[in-house]
Amino acid sequence: MLQWLSYGAEMSDLKYWIGFNRIPGIGRAKFSQLETYFGNLEQAWHAGASDLRSAGLDSRSIESIIASRPNISLDAEMEMLERYRVEVLTWNDPTFPTRLKEIYDVPPLLYIRGTLAPEDEWAIAVVGTRRATIYGRDVTERLVADLAHNRITIVSGLARGIDSLAHRTAMEAGGRTIAVLACGLDLVYPAENVKMAQAIMGQGALISEYPLGTRPKAENFPRRNRIMSGLSLGVVVTEAGEGSGALITANLALEQNRELFAVPGSILSPASHGTNRLIQDGAKLVRNAQDILEELNLTMIPQQLEMRELVTANETESLLLRHLRHEPTHIDEVCRRSRLPIATVSSTLAMMELKGMVRQLGGMNYTLAHA
Repeated sequence: MLQWLSYGAEMSDLKYWIGFNRIPGIGRAKFSQLETYFGNLEQAWHAGASDLRSAGLDSRSIESIIASRPNISLDAEMEMLERYRVEVLTWNDPTFPTRLKEIYDVPPLLYIRGTLAPEDEWAIAVVGTRRATIYGRDVTERLVADLAHNRITIVSGLARGIDSLAHRTAMEAGGRTIAVLACGLDLVYPAENVKMAQAIMGQGALISEYPLGTRPKAENFPRRNRIMSGLSLGVVVTEAGEGSGALITANLALEQNRELFAVPGSILSPASHGTNRLIQDGAKLVRNAQDILEELNLTMIPQQLEMRELVTANETESLLLRHLRHEPTHIDEVCRRSRLPIATVSSTLAMMELKGMVRQLGGMNYTLAHA
């Protein structure tokens, strides 16, 4: 059995998620309708047209399912995933990235080669033009190296130019990096980045929402950008012209309520027209990595990771986490909800703050750290 493929979904059900992900026109909304109506996707896979209609699917989607199912071998799909050592997470998996689950157009499945780690919750996307200037390359290398030294995971799209430079610099600095692909994970685009992709699997992960064998189509690239920004606390655009695809990621970051950063450049350089306009429109101007770390309250990440390694979460911390929100909650309210004495709650929250699990906003008000 391919036990390594399943982390939250039962193996018997996971293959049906993978099967439906092969069917044209079945995306987030249809997955949700099928899961809600049938309870599990195994029943949905074997359902007839009338039951699919009762689940709320339109005629076009029903026709696509009925026509596609006979041509999909679920066992062959699972064997191919095992051959390429691809892990599959559904949005029900406890290890599915929490931040990505919060975006509107959440991918029902993620295909992963490499590993996702708990510290990837501190991720920043770095994107930019495919035709980087000397200035753009220099700025990207400086920013990414400093972010990686501060234990920030770098997310990008493995494209030529700034993306590739961001991945390479993060790895050279000993950091983690995640590449989001617009094709199946058995392919690498562009082809010259095959060796880089292999290296990324050793220091992070390759991620895609597309089944194996999916070719890199033009329409896939803007869609994959929402995953890049969705995984991240913020997006940094280091160099981009007016027509750069990086500006799509920037707009998605704003839609997803992520922080947007841009590096200023010469008003005479076409390669900086996009970033300068982003700043003019409200993106935060970046002079160095410290500007990003301070804005996102990430200046203590190395110390917080060290604390997490030294002192693991205990039952009291787990209890308090259940009674905290992303909105401020006063310590008296935490005591009331948890039914713990003030001394216990106060000392535990102090330790959780050191570990980067919660934030104190003043006046003994606490929130969960980093949605």
